Amino acid sequence: MAAPSASSWSWFVPLALGVTLLKSLLIPAYHSTDFEVHRNWLAITHSLPVSQWYYEATSQWTLDYPPFFAWFEYLLSSVAQYFDKEMLVVQNVNYASNATILFQRLSVILVDVVFIYGVMECCKCVNRIKESKEIMERPAFILAALLLWNFGLLIVDHIHFQYNGFLFGLMLLSIARMFQERHLESALLFAILMNFKHIFLYVAPAYVTYLLRSYCFTANTPGSAASGACTTFPLQARSLPCILGPKFLGSVQCGGQSIICHCLFAVQNKNDAGTYLILVTAGHLSLFPLLFTGPEMPLKICLMLLFTVYSFSALQALFRKEGSLLSLPESIYLSGLVPLQVICEMIYPLTPWQQRFPFVPLLLISVYCSLGVTYSWIKLYISFLREPQTDRKMKVQ
Repeated sequence: MAAPSASSWSWFVPLALGVTLLKSLLIPAYHSTDFEVHRNWLAITHSLPVSQWYYEATSQWTLDYPPFFAWFEYLLSSVAQYFDKEMLVVQNVNYASNATILFQRLSVILVDVVFIYGVMECCKCVNRIKESKEIMERPAFILAALLLWNFGLLIVDHIHFQYNGFLFGLMLLSIARMFQERHLESALLFAILMNFKHIFLYVAPAYVTYLLRSYCFTANTPGSAASGACTTFPLQARSLPCILGPKFLGSVQCGGQSIICHCLFAVQNKNDAGTYLILVTAGHLSLFPLLFTGPEMPLKICLMLLFTVYSFSALQALFRKEGSLLSLPESIYLSGLVPLQVICEMIYPLTPWQQRFPFVPLLLISVYCSLGVTYSWIKLYISFLREPQTDRKMKVQ
Protein backbone atom coordinates (compact mmCIF):
# COMPACT_ATOMS: atom_id res chain seq x y z
CA MET A 1 0.00 0.00 0.00
CA ALA A 2 1.31 3.44 -0.86
CA ALA A 3 2.48 5.70 1.89
CA PRO A 4 0.02 8.40 2.98
CA SER A 5 0.43 11.79 1.39
CA ALA A 6 2.31 14.55 3.16
CA SER A 7 -0.90 16.51 3.69
CA SER A 8 -2.41 13.65 5.70
CA TRP A 9 0.46 14.05 8.21
CA SER A 10 0.10 17.79 8.69
CA TRP A 11 -1.11 17.16 12.25
CA PHE A 12 2.11 15.46 13.37
CA VAL A 13 4.32 18.55 13.65
CA PRO A 14 1.87 20.53 15.86
CA LEU A 15 1.46 17.46 18.07
CA ALA A 16 5.23 17.14 18.50
CA LEU A 17 5.71 20.88 19.02
CA GLY A 18 2.97 20.91 21.64
CA VAL A 19 4.62 18.27 23.80
CA THR A 20 8.00 19.97 23.31
CA LEU A 21 6.52 23.19 24.68
CA LEU A 22 5.20 21.31 27.70
CA LYS A 23 8.66 19.83 28.30
CA SER A 24 10.11 23.35 28.22
CA LEU A 25 7.65 24.44 30.91
CA LEU A 26 8.91 21.62 33.16
CA ILE A 27 12.50 22.93 33.21
CA PRO A 28 12.17 24.52 36.71
CA ALA A 29 10.58 21.40 38.20
CA TYR A 30 12.12 19.12 40.84
CA HIS A 31 14.94 16.82 39.75
CA SER A 32 16.22 13.65 41.40
CA THR A 33 19.72 12.33 42.10
CA ASP A 34 19.80 11.14 38.48
CA PHE A 35 20.43 14.77 37.57
CA GLU A 36 23.70 14.65 39.52
CA VAL A 37 24.51 11.26 38.01
CA HIS A 38 24.49 12.68 34.50
CA ARG A 39 26.26 15.88 35.54
CA ASN A 40 29.04 13.77 36.99
CA TRP A 41 29.26 11.74 33.79
CA LEU A 42 29.55 14.96 31.81
CA ALA A 43 32.46 15.96 34.03
CA ILE A 44 34.17 12.59 33.83
CA THR A 45 34.03 12.30 30.04
CA HIS A 46 35.05 15.93 29.54
CA SER A 47 37.90 16.14 32.05
CA LEU A 48 39.52 12.72 31.97
CA PRO A 49 41.09 10.50 29.30
CA VAL A 50 39.02 7.60 28.02
CA SER A 51 41.14 5.10 29.96
CA GLN A 52 39.89 6.58 33.27
CA TRP A 53 36.20 7.02 32.48
CA TYR A 54 35.13 3.75 34.10
CA TYR A 55 37.53 4.01 37.05
CA GLU A 56 36.86 7.54 38.31
CA ALA A 57 35.15 7.28 41.74
CA THR A 58 35.22 10.76 43.29
CA SER A 59 31.43 10.67 43.25
CA GLN A 60 29.39 7.64 44.24
CA TRP A 61 27.63 7.95 40.87
CA THR A 62 30.34 6.27 38.82
CA LEU A 63 29.97 5.81 35.06
CA ASP A 64 28.31 2.42 34.60
CA TYR A 65 26.56 2.64 31.23
CA PRO A 66 27.91 1.07 28.00
CA PRO A 67 30.50 2.93 25.84
CA PHE A 68 28.07 4.60 23.43
CA PHE A 69 26.36 6.40 26.29
CA ALA A 70 29.73 7.51 27.63
CA TRP A 71 30.57 9.01 24.26
CA PHE A 72 27.11 10.57 24.17
CA GLU A 73 27.90 12.31 27.46
CA TYR A 74 31.25 13.40 26.00
CA LEU A 75 29.50 15.05 23.05
CA LEU A 76 27.07 16.78 25.39
CA SER A 77 29.96 18.03 27.52
CA SER A 78 31.49 19.77 24.51
CA VAL A 79 28.39 21.97 24.45
CA ALA A 80 27.95 22.15 28.23
CA GLN A 81 31.21 24.06 28.63
CA TYR A 82 29.58 27.08 26.99
CA PHE A 83 26.83 27.11 29.64
CA ASP A 84 28.87 26.65 32.82
CA LYS A 85 32.38 25.15 32.94
CA GLU A 86 32.02 24.44 36.65
CA MET A 87 29.57 21.63 35.96
CA LEU A 88 32.42 19.81 34.18
CA VAL A 89 34.69 19.73 37.23
CA VAL A 90 34.71 16.21 38.67
CA GLN A 91 35.22 17.47 42.23
CA ASN A 92 32.07 19.66 42.09
CA VAL A 93 29.80 17.00 43.51
CA ASN A 94 26.08 17.92 43.62
CA TYR A 95 26.72 21.02 41.54
CA ALA A 96 23.46 22.44 40.16
CA SER A 97 23.68 26.06 39.01
CA ASN A 98 20.83 27.57 37.02
CA ALA A 99 22.90 27.29 33.84
CA THR A 100 23.61 23.62 34.58
CA ILE A 101 19.94 22.87 35.12
CA LEU A 102 19.01 24.71 31.94
CA PHE A 103 21.59 22.86 29.86
CA GLN A 104 20.73 19.40 31.12
CA ARG A 105 16.99 19.97 30.71
CA LEU A 106 17.48 21.32 27.18
CA SER A 107 19.73 18.39 26.29
CA VAL A 108 16.94 15.92 27.10
CA ILE A 109 14.44 17.95 25.07
CA LEU A 110 16.82 18.25 22.12
CA VAL A 111 17.75 14.56 21.81
CA ASP A 112 14.04 13.65 22.03
CA VAL A 113 13.99 14.44 18.31
CA VAL A 114 15.10 10.81 17.89
CA PHE A 115 12.01 9.68 19.80
CA ILE A 116 9.78 11.92 17.68
CA TYR A 117 11.25 10.48 14.49
CA GLY A 118 10.84 6.92 15.77
CA VAL A 119 7.19 7.60 16.61
CA MET A 120 6.55 9.02 13.15
CA GLU A 121 8.09 5.99 11.44
CA CYS A 122 6.04 3.57 13.55
CA CYS A 123 2.85 5.53 12.89
CA LYS A 124 3.42 5.09 9.16
CA CYS A 125 3.26 1.32 9.70
CA VAL A 126 -0.15 1.33 11.34
CA ASN A 127 -2.81 -0.73 9.58
CA ARG A 128 -5.24 1.78 8.06
CA ILE A 129 -8.29 -0.49 7.92
CA LYS A 130 -9.91 1.59 10.65
CA GLU A 131 -9.00 4.87 8.96
CA SER A 132 -11.49 7.64 9.76
CA LYS A 133 -12.24 10.93 8.08
CA GLU A 134 -11.77 12.57 11.47
CA ILE A 135 -8.06 13.07 12.10
CA MET A 136 -8.37 12.57 15.87
CA GLU A 137 -9.97 9.14 15.35
CA ARG A 138 -7.30 7.80 13.03
CA PRO A 139 -5.14 4.99 14.49
CA ALA A 140 -1.94 6.77 13.45
CA PHE A 141 -2.97 9.97 15.25
CA ILE A 142 -4.00 8.11 18.40
CA LEU A 143 -0.74 6.14 18.41
CA ALA A 144 1.29 9.32 17.97
CA ALA A 145 -0.56 11.04 20.81
CA LEU A 146 -0.17 8.05 23.15
CA LEU A 147 3.56 7.86 22.45
CA LEU A 148 4.55 11.53 22.22
CA TRP A 149 2.47 12.56 25.25
CA ASN A 150 3.30 9.46 27.28
CA PHE A 151 2.90 10.46 30.93
CA GLY A 152 5.65 8.14 32.15
CA LEU A 153 8.27 9.55 29.80
CA LEU A 154 7.30 13.11 30.67
CA ILE A 155 7.79 12.72 34.41
CA VAL A 156 10.74 10.31 34.32
CA ASP A 157 12.77 12.22 31.72
CA HIS A 158 11.70 15.82 32.13
CA ILE A 159 11.07 16.02 35.88
CA HIS A 160 12.81 13.11 37.59
CA PHE A 161 15.55 13.42 34.92
CA GLN A 162 16.77 10.70 32.57
CA TYR A 163 17.43 10.20 28.85
CA ASN A 164 14.95 7.41 28.07
CA GLY A 165 13.22 9.30 25.26
CA PHE A 166 15.91 9.12 22.63
CA LEU A 167 16.69 5.51 23.62
CA PHE A 168 13.05 4.55 23.12
CA GLY A 169 13.27 6.44 19.84
CA LEU A 170 16.03 4.09 18.67
CA MET A 171 13.91 1.12 19.75
CA LEU A 172 10.84 2.39 17.88
CA LEU A 173 12.91 3.14 14.82
CA SER A 174 14.31 -0.38 14.92
CA ILE A 175 10.78 -1.79 15.19
CA ALA A 176 9.62 0.37 12.28
CA ARG A 177 12.47 -0.97 10.15
CA MET A 178 11.22 -4.47 10.92
CA PHE A 179 7.78 -3.52 9.60
CA GLN A 180 9.47 -2.10 6.50
CA GLU A 181 11.42 -5.36 6.03
CA ARG A 182 14.75 -3.56 6.41
CA HIS A 183 16.11 -6.35 8.59
CA LEU A 184 19.78 -5.48 8.77
CA GLU A 185 19.07 -1.84 9.54
CA SER A 186 16.72 -2.94 12.31
CA ALA A 187 19.39 -5.23 13.77
CA LEU A 188 22.02 -2.51 13.56
CA LEU A 189 19.80 0.00 15.35
CA PHE A 190 19.09 -2.50 18.12
CA ALA A 191 22.80 -3.28 18.50
CA ILE A 192 23.49 0.44 18.80
CA LEU A 193 20.69 0.71 21.37
CA MET A 194 22.19 -2.01 23.56
CA ASN A 195 25.54 -0.22 23.42
CA PHE A 196 23.79 2.85 24.80
CA LYS A 197 21.94 1.11 27.63
CA HIS A 198 22.40 -2.50 28.65
CA ILE A 199 18.89 -2.82 30.06
CA PHE A 200 17.56 -3.25 26.52
CA LEU A 201 19.20 -6.66 26.50
CA TYR A 202 15.84 -7.91 27.81
CA VAL A 203 14.40 -7.36 24.33
CA ALA A 204 17.14 -9.36 22.58
CA PRO A 205 15.33 -12.75 22.60
CA ALA A 206 12.49 -11.34 20.51
CA TYR A 207 14.91 -9.77 18.07
CA VAL A 208 16.97 -12.94 17.73
CA THR A 209 13.90 -15.07 17.04
CA TYR A 210 12.54 -12.59 14.53
CA LEU A 211 15.81 -12.25 12.60
CA LEU A 212 16.37 -16.01 12.52
CA ARG A 213 12.86 -16.61 11.19
CA SER A 214 12.49 -13.67 8.83
CA TYR A 215 16.02 -13.15 7.57
CA CYS A 216 18.52 -15.91 8.34
CA PHE A 217 16.30 -18.97 7.78
CA THR A 218 14.30 -17.62 4.84
CA ALA A 219 14.80 -19.10 1.39
CA ASN A 220 16.51 -16.73 -1.03
CA THR A 221 13.57 -16.40 -3.37
CA PRO A 222 11.53 -13.34 -4.39
CA GLY A 223 8.77 -12.59 -1.94
CA SER A 224 9.82 -15.13 0.67
CA ALA A 225 11.41 -12.58 3.01
CA ALA A 226 8.40 -10.33 2.74
CA SER A 227 6.12 -13.22 3.61
CA GLY A 228 8.19 -14.04 6.66
CA ALA A 229 8.22 -10.44 7.81
CA CYS A 230 4.48 -9.93 7.50
CA THR A 231 3.63 -12.92 9.67
CA THR A 232 6.58 -13.18 12.02
CA PHE A 233 7.36 -9.61 12.97
CA PRO A 234 4.08 -8.79 14.75
CA LEU A 235 4.46 -12.14 16.50
CA GLN A 236 7.82 -11.00 17.83
CA ALA A 237 6.84 -7.38 18.40
CA ARG A 238 3.84 -8.52 20.43
CA SER A 239 6.20 -10.68 22.46
CA LEU A 240 8.20 -7.66 23.62
CA PRO A 241 5.64 -6.64 26.28
CA CYS A 242 5.43 -10.31 27.30
CA ILE A 243 9.19 -10.43 27.85
CA LEU A 244 9.31 -7.08 29.56
CA GLY A 245 6.20 -7.45 31.70
CA PRO A 246 7.81 -9.19 34.69
CA LYS A 247 10.69 -6.72 34.66
CA PHE A 248 8.23 -3.87 35.27
CA LEU A 249 8.05 -4.76 38.93
CA GLY A 250 11.70 -3.85 39.45
CA SER A 251 12.57 -1.33 36.76
CA VAL A 252 11.08 1.93 35.55
CA GLN A 253 12.91 1.61 32.24
CA CYS A 254 11.62 -1.89 31.49
CA GLY A 255 8.12 -0.80 32.45
CA GLY A 256 8.36 2.02 29.95
CA GLN A 257 9.54 -0.41 27.28
CA SER A 258 6.59 -2.69 27.94
CA ILE A 259 4.06 0.15 27.78
CA ILE A 260 5.52 1.68 24.62
CA CYS A 261 5.82 -1.66 22.82
CA HIS A 262 2.25 -2.62 23.64
CA CYS A 263 1.00 0.81 22.57
CA LEU A 264 1.84 -0.16 18.98
CA PHE A 265 -0.83 -2.85 19.07
CA ALA A 266 -3.40 -1.08 21.23
CA VAL A 267 -4.57 0.84 18.15
CA GLN A 268 -4.84 -2.36 16.09
CA ASN A 269 -6.88 -4.73 18.22
CA LYS A 270 -9.67 -4.34 20.79
CA ASN A 271 -8.26 -6.91 23.22
CA ASP A 272 -4.83 -5.31 23.06
CA ALA A 273 -6.41 -1.91 23.68
CA GLY A 274 -8.06 -3.16 26.88
CA THR A 275 -4.85 -4.76 28.10
CA TYR A 276 -2.94 -1.57 27.33
CA LEU A 277 -5.35 0.55 29.38
CA ILE A 278 -4.81 -1.63 32.45
CA LEU A 279 -1.06 -1.74 31.96
CA VAL A 280 -0.60 1.96 31.30
CA THR A 281 -2.88 3.12 34.12
CA ALA A 282 -1.44 0.85 36.81
CA GLY A 283 2.09 1.29 35.48
CA HIS A 284 1.95 5.06 35.43
CA LEU A 285 0.44 5.33 38.89
CA SER A 286 3.31 3.19 40.18
CA LEU A 287 5.63 6.02 39.10
CA PHE A 288 3.99 8.52 41.45
CA PRO A 289 6.44 7.87 44.34
CA LEU A 290 9.24 9.14 42.09
CA LEU A 291 7.79 12.64 42.53
CA PHE A 292 7.34 12.95 46.26
CA THR A 293 7.68 16.72 46.70
CA GLY A 294 4.61 18.84 47.42
CA PRO A 295 4.78 21.26 44.46
CA GLU A 296 4.85 18.38 41.98
CA MET A 297 1.73 16.66 43.37
CA PRO A 298 -0.86 18.73 41.44
CA LEU A 299 1.32 18.51 38.34
CA LYS A 300 1.66 14.73 38.30
CA ILE A 301 -2.03 14.22 39.09
CA CYS A 302 -3.19 16.60 36.34
CA LEU A 303 -0.81 15.18 33.73
CA MET A 304 -1.80 11.60 34.48
CA LEU A 305 -5.51 12.44 34.47
CA LEU A 306 -5.22 14.14 31.09
CA PHE A 307 -3.27 11.28 29.58
CA THR A 308 -5.49 8.59 31.10
CA VAL A 309 -8.75 10.26 30.07
CA TYR A 310 -7.44 10.68 26.53
CA SER A 311 -6.23 7.06 26.38
CA PHE A 312 -9.62 5.71 27.42
CA SER A 313 -11.69 8.04 25.26
CA ALA A 314 -9.53 7.71 22.12
CA LEU A 315 -9.26 3.92 22.20
CA GLN A 316 -12.93 3.48 23.08
CA ALA A 317 -13.88 5.71 20.14
CA LEU A 318 -11.60 3.70 17.86
CA PHE A 319 -13.31 0.44 18.83
CA ARG A 320 -16.78 1.80 19.56
CA LYS A 321 -18.44 -0.78 17.31
CA GLU A 322 -16.82 -3.66 19.20
CA GLY A 323 -18.15 -2.91 22.67
CA SER A 324 -16.45 -2.05 25.95
CA LEU A 325 -12.70 -2.45 26.22
CA LEU A 326 -12.77 -3.52 29.88
CA SER A 327 -14.71 -6.11 31.83
CA LEU A 328 -16.50 -5.21 35.06
CA PRO A 329 -13.75 -6.62 37.35
CA GLU A 330 -11.13 -4.74 35.36
CA SER A 331 -13.07 -1.50 35.69
CA ILE A 332 -13.47 -2.05 39.43
CA TYR A 333 -9.73 -2.65 39.79
CA LEU A 334 -8.84 0.55 37.96
CA SER A 335 -11.41 2.51 39.96
CA GLY A 336 -9.63 1.36 43.11
CA LEU A 337 -6.57 3.37 42.08
CA VAL A 338 -8.40 6.57 43.01
CA PRO A 339 -9.02 5.81 46.73
CA LEU A 340 -5.56 4.23 46.88
CA GLN A 341 -3.99 7.49 45.78
CA VAL A 342 -6.13 9.53 48.19
CA ILE A 343 -5.16 7.30 51.11
CA CYS A 344 -1.44 7.26 50.30
CA GLU A 345 -0.98 10.93 49.35
CA MET A 346 -3.49 12.72 51.56
CA ILE A 347 -4.82 10.64 54.46
CA TYR A 348 -1.89 8.48 55.58
CA PRO A 349 0.59 11.40 55.94
CA LEU A 350 -1.79 12.91 58.53
CA THR A 351 -1.88 9.78 60.69
CA PRO A 352 0.52 9.01 63.57
CA TRP A 353 1.74 5.94 61.63
CA GLN A 354 3.55 8.17 59.14
CA GLN A 355 6.52 8.63 61.47
CA ARG A 356 6.95 4.98 62.40
CA PHE A 357 5.99 3.38 59.06
CA PRO A 358 6.76 5.89 56.28
CA PHE A 359 7.18 3.06 53.75
CA VAL A 360 3.54 1.93 53.91
CA PRO A 361 2.21 4.21 51.10
CA LEU A 362 4.96 3.03 48.76
CA LEU A 363 4.25 -0.57 49.72
CA LEU A 364 0.51 -0.19 49.05
CA ILE A 365 1.04 1.48 45.69
CA SER A 366 3.66 -1.06 44.60
CA VAL A 367 1.58 -4.09 45.56
CA TYR A 368 -1.70 -2.80 44.13
CA CYS A 369 -0.14 -1.65 40.85
CA SER A 370 1.85 -4.86 40.51
CA LEU A 371 -1.43 -6.78 40.50
CA GLY A 372 -2.63 -4.82 37.49
CA VAL A 373 0.69 -5.10 35.68
CA THR A 374 0.92 -8.85 36.33
CA TYR A 375 -2.69 -9.35 35.24
CA SER A 376 -2.15 -7.44 31.99
CA TRP A 377 1.02 -9.44 31.36
CA ILE A 378 -0.82 -12.77 31.85
CA LYS A 379 -3.71 -11.55 29.70
CA LEU A 380 -1.30 -10.53 26.98
CA TYR A 381 0.39 -13.93 27.05
CA ILE A 382 -2.96 -15.72 26.74
CA SER A 383 -4.00 -13.50 23.85
CA PHE A 384 -0.62 -13.97 22.21
CA LEU A 385 -0.80 -17.77 22.40
CA ARG A 386 -4.43 -18.01 21.27
CA GLU A 387 -4.22 -15.56 18.39
CA PRO A 388 -4.52 -17.23 14.95
CA GLN A 389 -1.38 -17.00 12.83
CA THR A 390 -3.35 -15.33 10.04
CA ASP A 391 -4.18 -12.38 12.31
CA ARG A 392 -0.55 -11.60 13.10
CA LYS A 393 -0.09 -9.04 10.36
CA MET A 394 0.66 -5.39 10.17
CA LYS A 395 1.17 -4.03 6.71
CA VAL A 396 3.65 -1.36 5.79
CA GLN A 397 1.87 1.76 4.56
